[in-house]
Amino acid sequence: MRYLVLLAILCFHFYDSASAQIQEEERVGLLVMAHGGSSEWNKAVLDAVVPLTEAQPTAVAFGMADPKTLQTAVNELLNRRVTRIGIVRLFMSAESFLHSTEYAFGLRDDPPKPSYDGATAKRLDLAVPASISRSGLLDAYTVGGILADRALGLSSEPTEETVLIVGHGTGDDVENDIWIQRMDDLADQVRTAAPFHKVVVNTLREDWTDKRGVVEEELRSFLRAEEAEGRIVLIIPFRLFGFGPYSDVFEGLNYRADSLGFLPDPRITTWIREQLQNVIARLPVLDAICTDSLSQ
Repeated sequence: MRYLVLLAILCFHFYDSASAQIQEEERVGLLVMAHGGSSEWNKAVLDAVVPLTEAQPTAVAFGMADPKTLQTAVNELLNRRVTRIGIVRLFMSAESFLHSTEYAFGLRDDPPKPSYDGATAKRLDLAVPASISRSGLLDAYTVGGILADRALGLSSEPTEETVLIVGHGTGDDVENDIWIQRMDDLADQVRTAAPFHKVVVNTLREDWTDKRGVVEEELRSFLRAEEAEGRIVLIIPFRLFGFGPYSDVFEGLNYRADSLGFLPDPRITTWIREQLQNVIARLPVLDAICTDSLSQ
């Protein structure tokens, strides 16, 4: 037992020091995956990544795990002689495109189901090890602070204001409920930031017409009811950038918004950096040394 305890301590220190040494000897590349959108949307992501380029070679792959943009980003990093690639997925959900990304980078053998347009997943031409981040912005505590700042920036009389936070959502009812619960957890930071009348969250379920229509009417009725009670609704998009389709959804209704998503905000840059550090920390060779030794 004393041997195992001592070995565990040694593994911990070895992991810490060896990780630092490997980071010095290796050239770690950062690959940021993001959904992609308009030129303004893409620029906001690129601007958030700029401060990270000082520390290591960096590339951005827009698209929903699109093999073409991923391969282009990988090639860019390989041309800069990286010996390892850390992939940070800048998506809302930790599950977004995880299966297809793991398959593309050779981290799992079973290919995902074809996408809605019939496209099949492809392996990337990859000559160096790669690791993938496991969290999404729905899991990021710091996002709650951004939401709180957005609400405070719109507010003038909190007790007479209702904050409505609206996100994209999913088609699956269970997954959508998880979205709403996690958004609501983050919204607690808005509730403690000022004495707002109330803070509510919802998802538009944007890509599912039958479900979206129901939510749209519910949200519009909600705004009309708040106005009837003499309250103004502050609408905050739970989006990486911009206001999405909400101008159309709430057309003709009385509300206040500045259309700001999570970007621009330096906390997103910090989150990406932290995700990369977590990815780098999962060095398979070191994990194998400690796991194999402790299992003997």
